Amino acid sequence: MDAQSQWTGLDAGRLERITDHLERHYIASGRITGCQVAVARHGHMAYFKSFGQMDRERGKPTRDDTIYRIYSMTKPIASVALMTLFEQGHFQLNDPVHRFVPSWRNHRVWISGEGEAMETERPQRPVTFRDVLSHTAGFTYGGGLPGVGIQHPIDKVYRALKVRSVGGSDTMMEFMDKMGQVPLRYQPGQAWMYSLATDVVGALVEIISGKPLAQYLSETIFEPLGMKDTAFWVAPEKKERFAANYQRGADKQLKLIDDPETSDFTREPGFKSGGGGLTGTSADYMRFCEMLRRGGELDGHRVLGPRTIELMHMNHLPGGKTLTDLAIGAFSETAYDGVGFGLGFASTLGQVESGGYGQGDYYWGGAASTIFWVDPKEDLSVVFMTQLMPSATFNFRGQLKNIIYSAIID
Repeated sequence: MDAQSQWTGLDAGRLERITDHLERHYIASGRITGCQVAVARHGHMAYFKSFGQMDRERGKPTRDDTIYRIYSMTKPIASVALMTLFEQGHFQLNDPVHRFVPSWRNHRVWISGEGEAMETERPQRPVTFRDVLSHTAGFTYGGGLPGVGIQHPIDKVYRALKVRSVGGSDTMMEFMDKMGQVPLRYQPGQAWMYSLATDVVGALVEIISGKPLAQYLSETIFEPLGMKDTAFWVAPEKKERFAANYQRGADKQLKLIDDPETSDFTREPGFKSGGGGLTGTSADYMRFCEMLRRGGELDGHRVLGPRTIELMHMNHLPGGKTLTDLAIGAFSETAYDGVGFGLGFASTLGQVESGGYGQGDYYWGGAASTIFWVDPKEDLSVVFMTQLMPSATFNFRGQLKNIIYSAIID
């Protein structure tokens, strides 16, 4: 056994299956232009490799410090930020959000119909902080998910009010007041639906802290953890490291959909999306994962207490149910079988039910097929970066789990 295997308990030769798998099935075949994988166990990096090209049109190879659009992998970061305010005593999980956003006292719940014929009722209880952290508040994405049109009368209300998390210029309170005008899709706490809930989380961070969201994230998470390349936009001096983003069409060919030279991500956005606005590197996100794995602390900098981290990745779905039981809508960044949801993370509740490894792990992904997970039992952190939309195109997480967990030998 080599020294690295002794430190990590991972067979280095078996981990090299990652290299063969990605190069053979994805890079050589042109299914993706490039990607990056980082695997750490017991605090030691066991595998880190960059593949292919970060910018096919310019022939630029993937750099180890490539900057990616992490989209919904912003959500766990925003959720951690809100929980730092929870630790300071600003709110309880079961507190109504209308404590901080008075307009939310007027929420209604959709029953039937649309437009002027829409029927609504009063909520049985107010939307709580737990609801917005766990996607059980009754919000939707307003028909704004990739490849998803307007599917429900409520989505039309989002559109009519111009509720936007991307490309918007509303202040956080203006955004929240608009969210208060949209009827809830279901009674709070009675279902789960992937939604603008984490944009609400980001807005609450700003409203409660009194600091702009970008500043609060920088001071509370990015600077203490040394996440020097994570931000809501790519600075001019870093643009040469910014990857291109692609979409796989019906003809199975890749189409450039966001050129790093002209991308909106190279300019400061008006609205900072806590649900999907960040860019960053694999190294930065691995530091965030390692903070989580270590119970909220890294290199002497504590972001959260260990019991808060534990609370966040417990299953907060009512009655201990799974997403299979409660999810509305076909799209999110996870499968549903054997999966629960906590405060910003999905979690594998059962290996038999989910059909794979990692019981007790917690994770999420992004629209451009980026993924991460942390496994407390195996003391493992994994980050995968690429830029391919939509994220449901390939099951990178499942494939990598098969390879990585079968390499654990201690």
